Amino acid sequence: MTGLTEAAPAKVNLSLVVHGRRPDGYHELESIVAFADAGDRCGDVVCLEPGATPELVIDGPFRTALDGENLVEKAVRLANAASGGGLRSGRIHLTKNLPVAAGIGGGSADAAAVLRLLQRANPALVQALDWTAIARQLGADVPVCLIGRAALLTGVGEQVSPITTLPAAAILLANPGLPLATASVFRALAAPPLSHTPSAPSAPIFRDFEHLIAVLAASTNDLKPVAQRLCPPIGDVLAFLRTLPGVHLARMSGSGPTCFALFATSGEAEAGALHVRAERPQWWTAAGTLR
Repeated sequence: MTGLTEAAPAKVNLSLVVHGRRPDGYHELESIVAFADAGDRCGDVVCLEPGATPELVIDGPFRTALDGENLVEKAVRLANAASGGGLRSGRIHLTKNLPVAAGIGGGSADAAAVLRLLQRANPALVQALDWTAIARQLGADVPVCLIGRAALLTGVGEQVSPITTLPAAAILLANPGLPLATASVFRALAAPPLSHTPSAPSAPIFRDFEHLIAVLAASTNDLKPVAQRLCPPIGDVLAFLRTLPGVHLARMSGSGPTCFALFATSGEAEAGALHVRAERPQWWTAAGTLR
């Protein structure tokens, strides 16, 4: 079998509501999520050579930001344990194009891409294993990254309701070049205890791009004030994005510091990316389409 490749696109929280802190210490969330699709700039790339000597090789512009056990390695270990030790794996090559600790789920996307690769390398195990359960063990964002399509997330993010009506839209991502740990943002949030578990809402149905923007504009990202206090350049990024021609909405993604701007056309998003790179060359930027 030749090498297999999977894209690991950036996950974007288009909205993020924190209902409160649960008794187990985690937070009850509600978030509309989509993925930025634009090749290498908007995502990592993971390759698997089944049957080759097992090892993880990492390159790419953000390879040095990774330390300790990678979620990619943990994904292989958990899948192998679930299979009873009969999993066929091999050499994994991760190209790290996404910034780390950036609020766009890079590590979760990598782990999900590896799970998809392992399914392709082990067709007999596709139905035999509960891949979603394995994904949940890797982190709350991994199940939606395993699907790789727009969805409404509830619970701690592990409950995934696919959105089948996402309209065509273009996105520009911008990061000030600073990491921001998710755990530190939630600690600083100091959310009150959850008074009751909210009923799970249905996935939204979007009529068109204008309706998408209207729904998002009526929501927010509850982590933004705290994240900006910990990382003030977030405010600079948002202010700059809002000046770009054609932008309909600018907001922080996840726990930050990456922010995004939504456009009706790819041409507008690409033009915005060129402008940001010219005026703020120290920032990381990527433009693409939502899926």
